[in-house]
Amino acid sequence: MTRHLKKAELHCHIEGAAPPSLALEQAQRHGIDTDGFIRDGVYVWHDFTSFIACYDAVASVFRTADDYARLAEAYLLELAAANTIYSELFISPDHGEAVGLPALDYIEGLAAGIRSAKEKTGIECRMIIIGERHLGPENVLSRAKFAAKLGHPLVTGFNMAGEERMGRVADYAPAFDIVREAGLGITIHAGELCGAFSVADALDIVRPTRIGHGVRAIEEPDLVKRLADLGTVLEVCPGSNIALKVFPDYDSHPLRKFVEAGVRVTLNSDDPPFFHTSLAREYETASTIMGFTDGEIDAMTRTAIDAAFVDEETRKILLAQL
Repeated sequence: MTRHLKKAELHCHIEGAAPPSLALEQAQRHGIDTDGFIRDGVYVWHDFTSFIACYDAVASVFRTADDYARLAEAYLLELAAANTIYSELFISPDHGEAVGLPALDYIEGLAAGIRSAKEKTGIECRMIIIGERHLGPENVLSRAKFAAKLGHPLVTGFNMAGEERMGRVADYAPAFDIVREAGLGITIHAGELCGAFSVADALDIVRPTRIGHGVRAIEEPDLVKRLADLGTVLEVCPGSNIALKVFPDYDSHPLRKFVEAGVRVTLNSDDPPFFHTSLAREYETASTIMGFTDGEIDAMTRTAIDAAFVDEETRKILLAQL
């Protein structure tokens, strides 16, 4: 059991963390029919495209700042109960705007939930603004400009997520230049649906300190060595990778190979209820199915704190808790 291990998470999409029970409650509150995306208390999807559609449908039941405060607090309390000391949430103002919730209200709602969870449990949390790749380079650029000007104490990074098979990384490079200049932490989804070239492009063009997933880098030994040499941190989400059939099973998952090659890795849940997982379960899987020792898992948690987009004072306090 890994209940006793302190935990940290760098890769979780906030709408993707909504338990179906909370989504149903929200849908009732706003008079939304959930038949198309929740059945028997489970989210319904069958491949990446239908997963994105289901995700968007779930996001649409959160409509007010209070709704988002409730969602953030619910997820962080769940994490804290599993002995988690730090969480980064990927937030997408595009989802708020899709239902008429202004970006600032969306962020303030989430911030209220984060503050409430911290008051109750001590869990530390930051938000990373997402540009949605499938909404196109212009959209991601405007999102980056918004993030760069925001100056919110709990918003500390920028990420690009969404449909990796659309566009080239180079098309989005200007967005990352803007957030880098603003001093925000940079991570990018790459090497999940697309192969090793996607990770190489991210390293060449975006120069992130972290990569979301990145697991397809395993297809190119030279690229694995490059990741290790650079010290780039991979936000690995094993349960998500199996659910989305990036790898057929845990035996073929490359997490162990990355560790052996000296690549810095962390454990994450991505969109937990969609993939029938949780951060606690990811730690448990790493231990019981993938065969990592407590010491090896602790090293991944320490890597997460080292790579977190927080001020140095907070980092020191978090490291002291390990």
